[in-house]
Amino acid sequence: MVSARCLQAQRLIKGQKGFEIGAGLISDRKPIHDYFYLRAAMTINGKNGRYQFWGIEYTYKKHQFAGFNIPVETYSVEGGYSFRLLGDWSKNISLNLGLSGVAGYEVINEGESLLSNGAVIQNKDSFIYGGDLRLSVEAYLSDHIVMLIDGRSKVIWGTSVEGLRPSAGLGFRYIF
Repeated sequence: MVSARCLQAQRLIKGQKGFEIGAGLISDRKPIHDYFYLRAAMTINGKNGRYQFWGIEYTYKKHQFAGFNIPVETYSVEGGYSFRLLGDWSKNISLNLGLSGVAGYEVINEGESLLSNGAVIQNKDSFIYGGDLRLSVEAYLSDHIVMLIDGRSKVIWGTSVEGLRPSAGLGFRYIF
C-alpha cells in the first residue's frame, strides 16, 4: 500500500522539467486591455525546490498624449533562477524568489513616429535589457500542475519610456 506521503515526495525532483504560461497586469490605472503581459517559460528543477527558468514575454501598454493612445509593445526573453524561500513539509505550497536577466525589443506606436495631428513622437524603437525580481506563491493543484501567483518588478535600460515596470500575474505550470 502506498501512502499519500510517498506520492507527494515525487514533487520537486531534481531534473524535472515544466512548461509555464502566465498573464498579468502592468501597474497602472487603465482598463485591463490597455496594460498587460503574456508569458511562456520552461523550467528545470534543481535541488531543494530551486529551478532555472527560460521564457519569452509580450508586454502591451498604452500611453496617453494629447488625447492619443500611443501603444508600446515589448518582446523579450529572460533567463534566471528561482529560490524556494518557504514551503510546507508536503511540498504543496511554497514562496519563491526569482532573479533573471531580460533582453528584448521595444516598439513604440507600431513603428510610426507621426501622429494624425502632425505631432512627432520623439521616442524610438529600441533594444532593451535589464533584470527582473519576482516573488511568487506556487501551489501544487496535482503532482503535475502548479498554480503561480506572482509580483514582479523589472528594471529596464535602453528604453525611452519607463525603466521600472512593476506587475502582478497568475500562471500555471505543467510538470512533465
